[in-house]
Amino acid sequence: MPAVLGLLAVAAASAATAPDTMAQRMKACVACHGQEGRATNQGFLPRIAGKPAGYLYNQLVNFRDGKRRNATMAYLVDHMSDAYLREIAAYFSSLDLPYPPPQTTDAPAQTLARGEQLVRHGDAALGIPACASCHGAAMTGVAPAVPGLLGLPRDYLLAQFGAWRNGVRHAAVPDCMGEIARRLSAEDVTAMATWLSSQPVTQGAAVAAGDAGKPSMECGSGPR
Repeated sequence: MPAVLGLLAVAAASAATAPDTMAQRMKACVACHGQEGRATNQGFLPRIAGKPAGYLYNQLVNFRDGKRRNATMAYLVDHMSDAYLREIAAYFSSLDLPYPPPQTTDAPAQTLARGEQLVRHGDAALGIPACASCHGAAMTGVAPAVPGLLGLPRDYLLAQFGAWRNGVRHAAVPDCMGEIARRLSAEDVTAMATWLSSQPVTQGAAVAAGDAGKPSMECGSGPR
């Protein structure tokens, strides 16, 4: 019994002396999003390390306010202030960490070609702008609030398009992603997710600076 009490005392002392840093406070996040928020290229959980701070903040607000639905995220951020959510977003945005190798390999050439066409050029006949026109030519995101799409799991990308199409996920009006998702066929969504998840990402892939030019589609997902 004395030995057990001694171990408990050591554990309590360690907890009491843990540094009060954002890295320590964010331990709950890395349980799902991976060490330091870098995630992996498997499953449904996105990388949050290195994403634009404005984008991360918007998503935290959306989870808190019910525009995005995830019970765990809603529970974690339910009572957090806007100021603290900005601190969290700034912390994860500042992390420049290695990416895993591409998830998708040996995909059909036709699927990859269609996916790349949509990502780089869009489809005028469907009223679909190029993903690159908002997410950046390198697809690594645009400051302050547009995320990169490379390095995300294929299943996560598919799930988000499904959520937008079905009205489960919402953004500020005008909700351009919801409109785009409803215009795309299931085959086109699969092609885009397949191509995006097959692309390598080098460490230091920088978020592009914001462009003051007119966007290719009116979108409410800007800074707040």
